[in-house]
Amino acid sequence: MNQPAENQISQGAGAVSLAQSSPTVGTFRERDGALEWSGRQETVRIEPWGPDAVRVRARLGGPLLDGLPGALLDEAPPTGSSVKIEEGQGTLTVGALTVHVDAEGLIRFLRTEDSAELLAEARAHFWWPGSRLYTAVGNGHHRLEQRFAAYEGEKLYGLGQHQHGQLDQKGLVLDLVQRNAEVGIPVLVSSRGYTLLWNNPAIGRVELAGNGTRWVADSARQIDYWITAGDPADGQRRYSAVTGRTPMLPKWAAGFWQCKLRYRTQAELLAVAREYKRRELPLSAIVCDFFHWTHLGDWKFDPAEWPDPAAMVRELDELGVKLVVSVWPSVSPLSENHSVLEQRGHLIGTQYGPMAHADWPDKGVASTVQVAFYDATNPEAREFLWSKIRDNYLVPYGITAFWLDACEPELKPGFQENLRYWAGPGLEVGNIYPAENSRTFHEGLLAEGESEIITLNRSAWAGSQRYGAALWSGDIGTDFPTLRRQIAAGLNTALSGIPWWNTDIGGFHGGDPDDPAYQEVMVRWFQFGALSPLMRLHGFRDPGMPLGPDMTGGPNEVWSYGDRALPILEKYLRLRERLKPYVLDVMRAAHEEGLPVMRPLFLEFPEDPAAWSVDDAYLFGPDLLVAPVLTAGATARTAYLPAGAWWTDAWTGETYEGGTAVTVDAPLDRIPLFLRDGATLPVAE
Repeated sequence: MNQPAENQISQGAGAVSLAQSSPTVGTFRERDGALEWSGRQETVRIEPWGPDAVRVRARLGGPLLDGLPGALLDEAPPTGSSVKIEEGQGTLTVGALTVHVDAEGLIRFLRTEDSAELLAEARAHFWWPGSRLYTAVGNGHHRLEQRFAAYEGEKLYGLGQHQHGQLDQKGLVLDLVQRNAEVGIPVLVSSRGYTLLWNNPAIGRVELAGNGTRWVADSARQIDYWITAGDPADGQRRYSAVTGRTPMLPKWAAGFWQCKLRYRTQAELLAVAREYKRRELPLSAIVCDFFHWTHLGDWKFDPAEWPDPAAMVRELDELGVKLVVSVWPSVSPLSENHSVLEQRGHLIGTQYGPMAHADWPDKGVASTVQVAFYDATNPEAREFLWSKIRDNYLVPYGITAFWLDACEPELKPGFQENLRYWAGPGLEVGNIYPAENSRTFHEGLLAEGESEIITLNRSAWAGSQRYGAALWSGDIGTDFPTLRRQIAAGLNTALSGIPWWNTDIGGFHGGDPDDPAYQEVMVRWFQFGALSPLMRLHGFRDPGMPLGPDMTGGPNEVWSYGDRALPILEKYLRLRERLKPYVLDVMRAAHEEGLPVMRPLFLEFPEDPAAWSVDDAYLFGPDLLVAPVLTAGATARTAYLPAGAWWTDAWTGETYEGGTAVTVDAPLDRIPLFLRDGATLPVAE
C-alpha cells in the first residue's frame, strides 16, 4: 500500500505526527526522525544511529533516560531516515535496515532491499509476557529481559573472549560479567546479516537457545541496544563508527614483547634485555610486572629493588626496547593513598560492610590484606590515579606504556550486588569498569601530549578499543587443548570490536621449560603468537613459588627451552620482524575502517558457506591465511582454503584453488601459511 505523503517524514524535519490506533493497543509518534511507540506504561524509541543502523531504547513507567552508562558515543554519525505511520503500524527505514513495529509494540528488523527478516522480537507466551519483560527489583530498577526469535541454521559470533573453545556460539548461555580470562563484550554478529550491541553494562547473561535468544540484565533501568544490517565486515565498520575506533598502533608495539612472572629487580630485567641484544634477537618491549611497588596502591617503584629507574629506562631506550609497567587498580590499606582515596569517595563502595573487595599479599606483612579498588567510573578518581602515574612514572622516567592487570576488577568473592560505583549500583554498571580504567590512561596520556597510546588489559568492554586498549586472554593453561581454544577466543574478540589481542605465548599456569612435551607446546604457541595481532611471551613457569612479594617463576626467555626449540623460536622472531610493515598496514585498517587484524574466514569470504564453520584457522589481515598446528606430535595439517580466491603455500610456493581442504607438511619448525591471490609477503627467509 502506498504511504500518504504527509506521513513520509525525513530525519531532521522537526515535525511531530501522531497516529492513534485502536484503543486497545499503543500509540505511535514520530519525532525528529525517530519512531516512538507507547503502550501499557512502556515507551519504546527507535532512532537512526549511523548508516544502516538504529538504536532501540525501552523503559517502563516513565520517560526514556539519557546519560546512562553505555558504549555508544554521545553523537551518532549523521544519516538520513524515513518514518511511516499508518493503520496502527510504524516503520522506520535507515539505508539497508528497515524496522517495523506492530500495534502491540513488537519489533521486526528487515533488510530494506527485499524485506527479508533479519531479526524479530518474540513473545515468551501468546498471552503474557511479551518480548520485553520488566520485573521490579526496587528503586526504579528492573530485571530486564529482551527476547528475540531463533532461526534454523543461524550462526552467532562475538560476545567477547571466552574459554569454551567454540567459534559459533549458538546454543550457549554466557554470563555477561568480567572475570579473569572471561571477558563479556555484548556484541553479537549473526550469519543472517546483522550485528547487535546490547548497550547495557549491567551484570546479566545472554542465552542463544534453539527456541530463542534472550538478553538479561539483572538490575537496570531501561533496555538499550543498537543493530545494523550488513555482512560481518560492514557490521564491524558500522559498529566501530558508533563506539569509537582504535588508535593507530604504535610502531614499537608491532614487535616482540618479552615478560615473565616476574623480574624481581632492575638488574634482572636489564640482564634479560642485554642478552636479547647480545644474541642479536629482535626485542621491542619488556615488562616490569607486579610487586615492583612499595605497597599495592602506591603506584611507584620500590627503590630497594629498582634503585635507578631513570638509568634503566635510558639503557633500554639505547637498546631500542620499550619499558611497560604493571599498574593494578587495587589499593592496600597499607598504601599511602588508601586513606585519601577513601575520604574523597574515590574507592568502589559497598552496600554492606567495609570497602574491601579481595584479599592480596602486600609487602611488610606476613599474611594477606583486604584491598579496595579505585572507582574508575568516577572522573575525579580517574584524575587522582593518573596524577600518581604521571608523577611516579611518566614525568621522572618517561614511561608511557602500561600493563593494566586485574582490571575486571578482580573481586574475591565476586559479589557485584554489594558494589556501589560512582556511576551506579554494581549490578547496573559493573561490566563497564575495565573500559573506564583504560580511559584513565588514554585521557591522561593525551593530556600530557602523547599521541601513541596502548595499554595491555586483562579485561575489556564494548568501546574499550577507542581508549587504545589491547586485550590478552588472561591466566590460562599451558597445553594443546588450551592453545586450540585461543583461536575461537581471539576471533570472537575480533568480532567484538577489539582489534588488539594476544595470549600469553605458552600459556600462563605452569609449563616446565626442560620438559620436551612442553617445549613442543611452546614452539607451536610461539608460531601462533608470531601471527597474532600482538606477539608477547609471558607465563608463570615451573618451578613456581607461593604468591607473594618475593615470588618469581622459572625462566621464560626464548633461550630457556632447549637446543631444539631455540632456532625455531628465533626463526619466528625474525619472521615477525619481516612482517612488521604488513602488520602496521593491517593495524591502519583497524584504525581507519574498524576492521579486525585477526579475521575469521567468513569476514573476507561471506559467500562461501564452508568459511562460516572454520574455527581452527584464520586470516591475519586480508592476505595471509594462518593454520596453526594444534595437536601434539603432528607433522602435517589439513586446512580449508576459502572459495573466491587462489592460494599459495608461503613456504613451498605450491598453489591451490579455493573452496577445498588441503593437507600440507607441518614439521615442528613450520606453521602452515597461505598467501591470497598472489600476495607477496616476506614469509620465507
